[in-house]
Amino acid sequence: MSDYSTPVTVLSGTLGAGKTTVLNHVLAESGDRDLAVLVNDMGEVNVDADLVAESSDITEDEEELIELSNGCICCELRGDLLDAIAELTHERQFDAIVVESTGVAEPLPVAQTLTLGFDQSDLDPTEFYEETGVEPLEHCHLDTTVTVVDAHQFQRAMEAEEVLDDDGTKKHLGDLLIEQVEFCDVLVLNKCDLVDEETLAEVEETVAALQPRAEIVHTTHGKVDPEAIIETGRFDFEAARQSAGWMQELQAEHESAEEEHGVTSFVFDARGPLHPERFADFLDSLSDDVVRSKGHFWLAGREDEALTFNVAGQSIRVGPGGKWLAALPPEEREAQLEAYPQLAEDWDDEWGDRNVLFVFIGVEMDHEAIRADLEDCLLTEAEFDEDWSTYEDRFPTFEYEPQDDAPEADPDAQEEVGLAD
Repeated sequence: MSDYSTPVTVLSGTLGAGKTTVLNHVLAESGDRDLAVLVNDMGEVNVDADLVAESSDITEDEEELIELSNGCICCELRGDLLDAIAELTHERQFDAIVVESTGVAEPLPVAQTLTLGFDQSDLDPTEFYEETGVEPLEHCHLDTTVTVVDAHQFQRAMEAEEVLDDDGTKKHLGDLLIEQVEFCDVLVLNKCDLVDEETLAEVEETVAALQPRAEIVHTTHGKVDPEAIIETGRFDFEAARQSAGWMQELQAEHESAEEEHGVTSFVFDARGPLHPERFADFLDSLSDDVVRSKGHFWLAGREDEALTFNVAGQSIRVGPGGKWLAALPPEEREAQLEAYPQLAEDWDDEWGDRNVLFVFIGVEMDHEAIRADLEDCLLTEAEFDEDWSTYEDRFPTFEYEPQDDAPEADPDAQEEVGLAD
């Protein structure tokens, strides 16, 4: 019994996807399994917790239900999340725990919290933890991450320009939806009864392209078999973090054949810099057929810094990607090349590691047209002799802190460029 570890399932999904309905069905059908529930809601009143209590025999009085309100467990309530987990597990009275995230929560930081606990560099131990000495993750483990997707509203959400407010942090609906899909072990396609077979197949093909590793489960009215999401043993942090479709496409370095419903992907790779004016125009007119795109690029006139590129639905963001190794002092550069020898394989004698690398995933994408447009964004041979500082650069600028380690992108620093403002 001393070696027992309580499995934890994290349930994610945008507002209205059906997370609470799924949770209530699992509670009703859990049989002899004794479940505890932790419900997170952004509001001061935890509406989802009330719905769980009303629709099941689970109660706060019996300490089976814990509410975390007025904040999000992927950011400001991470310490409270660990405290709640410690409360539920230190007496080891539950067979499993289900954490229902708020609709604006990103699953990756929640999983990181439930994997690293207070070892995260930016998370200080809470008063509860300091007073009790209870290690919050000592008697539990993250077992399964689940994302619930509304099959009926999926396409609309991807195309919507709606921006959600997460306690002052703006999150684009399509961007959030994709991040929830890209980091999960099980993907529950809910409300399948509201779409025809062809639409359902297209949605499934799209989410499978975004997250090839996830097991996809079809449901109506949230009726999912508890065995599909409780104590599955599917969670593996590194596998989950590395399994997004765009990352697998970059690693595979191939162009996918067109599937039945037109979901395809391809990689664009170039050594030269992008012209800032032409690339901004490219983003202004980026095809709606592109569902997801990520990568980094070299912008003419910015020879020191790499920039990151992130497209999710209608959201287009550009952010800092750190310094190119070629821009570092010789001693630092050599140290990094020694630490990361794979970077030397593609080293250019003149430009070093500066390059452009994008992956695109979409529906009915015209690969050749997008490739041609990107080729047109690259500097011409004649433009290499021009003064690049004279080009109009509408992209955001970023400040960099000195770093001892290899340069890394900071997703939180990305800025929405929309129509490349």
